[in-house]
Amino acid sequence: MFPFQNIITIDKGSKTPLYRQIAISIINKIRTGTLKAGTPLPGTRELSKLLGVHRKTVIAAYDELHAQDWIIVIPRKQVTVSKQIPVLKAKNWSQKEAASSYQNTFSLPFHKAEEKTSDKKILTAPEILIDDGYPDIRLSPIEDLLKIYRSYTTRKYAVKNAIVGTTQGTLKLRNELVNYLSKTRGLNITADNLLITHGAQMSIYLASQLLLDKDATIITGNPDYPIANKTFARTKATLIEVAVDENGLDMAAVEKICKKKKITAVYVIPHHHYPTTVTLSVQRRMKLLELSHQYSFAIIEDDYDYDYHYASSPFLPIASGSHNGNIIYMGSFSKILGPSIRIGFMIAPKNFIEQCTMLREEIDFGGDGYMQNALAELIKNGDLSRCLKKTKKSYHQRRDYLDALLKKHLGDSVSYSLPDGGMAIWIKINPTFSVNKLESVPQLHIKRIHTQENAFRFGFASMNEPELEEAVLCLKAALEN
Repeated sequence: MFPFQNIITIDKGSKTPLYRQIAISIINKIRTGTLKAGTPLPGTRELSKLLGVHRKTVIAAYDELHAQDWIIVIPRKQVTVSKQIPVLKAKNWSQKEAASSYQNTFSLPFHKAEEKTSDKKILTAPEILIDDGYPDIRLSPIEDLLKIYRSYTTRKYAVKNAIVGTTQGTLKLRNELVNYLSKTRGLNITADNLLITHGAQMSIYLASQLLLDKDATIITGNPDYPIANKTFARTKATLIEVAVDENGLDMAAVEKICKKKKITAVYVIPHHHYPTTVTLSVQRRMKLLELSHQYSFAIIEDDYDYDYHYASSPFLPIASGSHNGNIIYMGSFSKILGPSIRIGFMIAPKNFIEQCTMLREEIDFGGDGYMQNALAELIKNGDLSRCLKKTKKSYHQRRDYLDALLKKHLGDSVSYSLPDGGMAIWIKINPTFSVNKLESVPQLHIKRIHTQENAFRFGFASMNEPELEEAVLCLKAALEN
């Protein structure tokens, strides 16, 4: 008798139902030629005894195999492998096979996103997580947002509007943003100039795909925003890094490069540069605009946390000034609503937005229309502005509290410049210590460590005062040991 109990493998601890495991085992043996066309299979009672399962389980497995034409069932007579199965060369039935096809590696050539690194991975939530500048979800207007969201899913007109035109972004949100961005950032735009994205990173990707190729050259800052640089590098464009000092991107260096070679674009984070948190000075903003006019390059302006400025009103975006439509401006609501709410926007001339929309459609038909329209309502009724006013006050207090803690407990170990806004402080470790030492603390995880600069970003916005104190004391203990 054919040893069915050996070729049909079941795992009673698996989440896959037993009848499905039996059916999959038989299908695999047919595919490999172990079970040939016309081969008789045991009756349901006999197979249930061999496998130690209930007869109804085998009946369910046979029903599925029969429905998919793998077997022929003649009631009360016999069960056989379908005669329509092509003749396959049999493998040794005892040959060890992978439990799942996906335990194998993909052996054909494919493009790799990046080389595998040995970066520290978070397998379990650490006791203390120092992020690189996230909002505090406890202060977010997310509850109000979700109430509006839920109400929209029950209204017929809202359901209809939520599924129309989401590739570029719902018209309701784009129209609301035209007014909002005019009032808050001095941007003179129409709904046609707006593309709603899943955050600033999607905007960076889309813009880079249209602007850059192997013949292009883009200037970025050093230190840099690593994810943006990876995105630019994948286009095969040449990346030139320019130093970032206390006044932002060095425009004298940018000008020197422009005089020597053709520049396609300059990527700049004018408010609270990532990772150093410095703000691009007014003089350098004006110089960048001047150079863009003179040398005809695009400016990719990533204004990811424009809303958080504490010392005074924030500088208006570079894009709000007079230019020839060569500035691609990007922003995000994730710094207000929370990192899990992926809504950002890109602003550019209509023809560029049209091409970005078509490119985006190749991988994503659009965002969550209900969420976009709920955000539009949150902006329209003033709840977003009221929330911003409260969170700015709280984050300002947390920045100052962290400043006091650092001076008290780590004054001899670190140095930093207190940023005039944003959600993080760029902290440099004194040369007598290594920032990598902080990676070995089991209860602590720091999201953004920069080994070359011997520095890290301390995101303060997401922590209340007791949490900030706990984090600083943990850093103190780690550096003193």
